[in-house]
Amino acid sequence: MYTFLICIVLLIIGYFTYGKFVEKVFGVKEERPTPAFVNGDGVDYVPMSTPKNSMIQLLNIAGTGPIFGPIMGALYGPVAFIWIVVGCIFAGAVHDYLTGMISIRNRGAHLPELASKFLGKVMKHVVNAFAVLLLLLVGTVFVSTPASLLHVLADGKIALGIIIAAIFVYYILATLMPVDKIIGRLYPYFGAILLLSSVGVGIGLIVKGAPIPEISLTNFHPDNAPILPLLFFTITCGALSGFHATQTPIISRTTQKEKQGRKIFYGMMIAEGIIAMIWAAAAMSLFGGSNGLGDVLAAGGPGAVVSEISTVILGAVGGTIAVLGVVVLPITSGDTAFRSARMIIAEYFNVAQKKFSSRLWIAIPLFGISVVLTQIDFNLLWRYFSWANQATAVIALFVGAMYLYIARKNYWIALIPGTFMLVMVLTYILNAQIGFRLPMNIAWVGGIIGATVLVVIFFLAARRARANNLPLEVDISDYNKVA
Repeated sequence: MYTFLICIVLLIIGYFTYGKFVEKVFGVKEERPTPAFVNGDGVDYVPMSTPKNSMIQLLNIAGTGPIFGPIMGALYGPVAFIWIVVGCIFAGAVHDYLTGMISIRNRGAHLPELASKFLGKVMKHVVNAFAVLLLLLVGTVFVSTPASLLHVLADGKIALGIIIAAIFVYYILATLMPVDKIIGRLYPYFGAILLLSSVGVGIGLIVKGAPIPEISLTNFHPDNAPILPLLFFTITCGALSGFHATQTPIISRTTQKEKQGRKIFYGMMIAEGIIAMIWAAAAMSLFGGSNGLGDVLAAGGPGAVVSEISTVILGAVGGTIAVLGVVVLPITSGDTAFRSARMIIAEYFNVAQKKFSSRLWIAIPLFGISVVLTQIDFNLLWRYFSWANQATAVIALFVGAMYLYIARKNYWIALIPGTFMLVMVLTYILNAQIGFRLPMNIAWVGGIIGATVLVVIFFLAARRARANNLPLEVDISDYNKVA
C-alpha cells in the first residue's frame, strides 16, 4: 500500500507547504477585524474559536461526498488517488481558502455577491440561481440519504417517514436558530464520530494489510467509462467542489482572525481529502477489483459498500459506529445547506436576519420545496447537480483569480485550476446525455475553444477592473475608529 500511504503523506505536506504559499500570496492582515466582530448580530455573525470553526467547516463541506464520490471513483482504479491528491492540494483547498478569505474581506459575503462584484452584475443572478439550486438539491438528498441509512441500521423498526420528519425538524431548527446555539454546540460531538469512523477504517486497512492497488493510469472501470472528464464529476468533495463555496461564508462570519483562515479553510479541505483517500482505498481493496465493487454498487449503491467496508474492517460494533459517522456527514451538510440558502436569499434581497420572522419567511418556502423534491427520482437531477457543482467551483476559482489579479498578486494559483476545470465542465456538458450529446472528440474541441474564449474575456475584464481600481474589500475604517 505504498501509493496509499504516500498519498496521505503528500496531502499533509501540501498543507504545510503549498497551503502556506497560498496564504502568503493572499496576504493575511492580522490586525484587520473580521465580520464576526464588525457585523456581529448574534445570529450569523458570531465569533467562535478556531477548533470549533474548523470542525464545523469540515462537517459543512463533507456531506457524503468524500465517501460516496471516492467509492464511485474507485471503479476507475488507482488513477482516482492522483485526482484526490492533486485536486485537493492545488484546486480544492485553494478554492476553499480564497472563497473564505475574500468573503472575510467583504463582510462575509456569499458567492453570488462576490461574483457580482468581481465578475459583473449579471453573474450575481446566474450564480445565485446556481447556488440556491445546488443547496436545495444537497439539502433534500441529505435528508433522504441519512434517513435510509438509519432505517437500515434500525432494521426497519422505525418508519422511514418518521426518520425523515425528525431530520427535517432538526434542519428547520438549525436553519433558524443562531449559529452558536445548535450547530456550534452539536458539531464537536458529530465531528468526533466522523473522525473515529474515518480514522478507524484507515487504521484498519493498514493493520489488516489490505491489498490496496499501487499507482496506475490504466482505466479499470467495468463499463469502460472514460476517465476524462468523468472522474472530475465523480469525485468532487475530497478534490474540488463548488458546494464548498456556498459553505465557507458561513464560517467567514464566525472567524476571529484572518490568520486562522489557513487552518479552517485550506486545512479542512486537506482533511476531507484524507477521508476521501481512505474510502477510495477501502473500496479498491475489499471487493476483488472494479468488477466486484461494481456488483455491490449495482445491488445496493454506495451505502451498501460503506456498510460492508465498515463491518469487515471494524467488526459489528465498530462498523455500526462507522456507519453512524457516515450518517452524520450528510446531516451536518444538509442543515448548513438550508442555512446557507437562507443567507444567500437574504443577501440577494437585502433582508436583515436579526429578526426571527425575517429568517422564517425565507426558510418556510425552502423547506416546502424540499419536501416536494423528496418525492422525485433524483437520478437525472443529480447528474445536472454534479455538472452545476463543478461549474460553481470554476466560477469561485475565477473570482479568486480576479481578486488576486486586481491586487497584483499571483493569480495563476486560481486561474490554472479554474481554466483546467472550465475545459472539463464545457467538454462534459457538450458530450453528456444530459447535455448536447456531441461525439467526444468534438466535445473536447468545443471545450478547449470555449474555455479559451472565456479566459480571454476574463483578462479583458480583469484589466478594466484593475485600471478602475475596483475595491477589493469593504471599508471598515469607521469600526476601527470606534474600537
